[in-house]
Amino acid sequence: MTPETTRATPSAGVAYAGAAYLLWGVLPLYFLLLVPTGPWEVVAWRVLLSFVFCLLLLTVMRGGAAFRAILRQPKLLGWTALAGLLIYINWQVFLIGTLSGNVVETSLGYFINPITTVLLGVFVLKERIRRLQWAAIAIAALAVVVIVVAYGDFPWIALSLTASFGVYGLIKKKIGPAVDAVSGLTLESFWLIPIAVVQLIVVAQTTGITMGANGWAHGVLLAFAGVATAVPLLLFAAGARRINLTVIGMIQFITPVMQFLIGVVVLHEPMPAARWAGFVIVWIAIAVFLVDLFLAARRGRRTPRPDLV
Repeated sequence: MTPETTRATPSAGVAYAGAAYLLWGVLPLYFLLLVPTGPWEVVAWRVLLSFVFCLLLLTVMRGGAAFRAILRQPKLLGWTALAGLLIYINWQVFLIGTLSGNVVETSLGYFINPITTVLLGVFVLKERIRRLQWAAIAIAALAVVVIVVAYGDFPWIALSLTASFGVYGLIKKKIGPAVDAVSGLTLESFWLIPIAVVQLIVVAQTTGITMGANGWAHGVLLAFAGVATAVPLLLFAAGARRINLTVIGMIQFITPVMQFLIGVVVLHEPMPAARWAGFVIVWIAIAVFLVDLFLAARRGRRTPRPDLV
């Protein structure tokens, strides 16, 4: 590998991961364009169309051999089924939050997600963490308490999002290189097809299916739900292979910052003083978290030993 290629690989990784987080950041605006389609119908189409899109990608990328290898391993299939259930919960809660005027709360979930990931590493993987990381966790917990007590509203959307995506990430880490991004998303979507079909039947019997009922432009936008789901995940996978977790940790806050700004500036969601207080405390926790990442990266450059996180 030439020096130019070596330098280009991290740059490409930042570009891929950054593009993924930017796309995730604008997803609330995309889903709001799908109104009057409700969250249950959107998620159903998201599942079905993601599956179709991933099948096309498998064909184009000739990933059949890797996909069939996964099918021969029941344990891996079980993990992909569990991952599918978790990502379904994440998608459904995110859509409910977005389409019910709670974009700011969805951003809170993704602000605290990195800290949730650290907690899962401690209690599930028995990893050791540093003092500043413990401080960030304590400050984030205080923020949740402030929001519940002062604002008087339990942030179930935020906590459901961070819990589901945190455990989803843990499973993806566990199955690791044995399941590539396209095969994994294909299987995760496949396991969810029965749920999606049931949801469409229920929607058809209650509010009515909106696909094709609101003009061609709305139909095209809704048909792209699969692409909007799969592309950021694939870009993230491409980026994560090229850059280390410290860089990922730094740039992942693009998404919640964008979602917060959309909620406050574009959608004018209410931000009373108690809610501002909770978010400010969360941002302090994130600042502590990022300082720890920066210091760990500096120590890592000086001493060639593996990071504890």
